[in-house]
Amino acid sequence: MKEKIEKLIIVTLIEFNEELENENLNNPTNKTALYGVNGTLDSLALVSLITDIEERISDAFDIDIVLADEKAMSQRTSPFRDVESLTVYIHKLIEE
Repeated sequence: MKEKIEKLIIVTLIEFNEELENENLNNPTNKTALYGVNGTLDSLALVSLITDIEERISDAFDIDIVLADEKAMSQRTSPFRDVESLTVYIHKLIEE
């Protein structure tokens, strides 16, 4: 399941980057930085990406999740720092 989630995030990033045209997102991998100190996205772009990912998760897994909630924001280490951490976070939410 993690592979499917990661692929979903990467495909979303590729399509999202068609609008952004950010060279750091041209070939995203699980190590691609998203948000934070070395992040590629500003807060507005992150919100847009999260919305897109939530919609795709709903379609792919027939489950509605909220990624940017108090639980995510209160974590010591942000789940939005890179593709890998976001994959793990989404997997945990789906498994709950």
